Amino acid sequence: MTQEELNKIIGRNIRKYRLVYSADNKTKLTQEKLAKLIGVSTPLIGALESNNNNQGVGVYNLYKISQILNVPIEKFFEDS
Repeated sequence: MTQEELNKIIGRNIRKYRLVYSADNKTKLTQEKLAKLIGVSTPLIGALESNNNNQGVGVYNLYKISQILNVPIEKFFEDS
């Protein structure tokens, strides 16, 4: 697996779990809200969730995302 492929898998999973979180909690968690909660820019979240994600995500930011979404960090690496 290449770094580019891994970035795409992680990005898809961030989006998937952000939307699942929104559905479960009945409160929409937008890219903007997620960005604010972890202290990054909205365009960064958009880029991460994009299929054109070439920059990847840092371990610390992925950890913060996993904490907010209440998803074990290893779930972001699963290719479904």
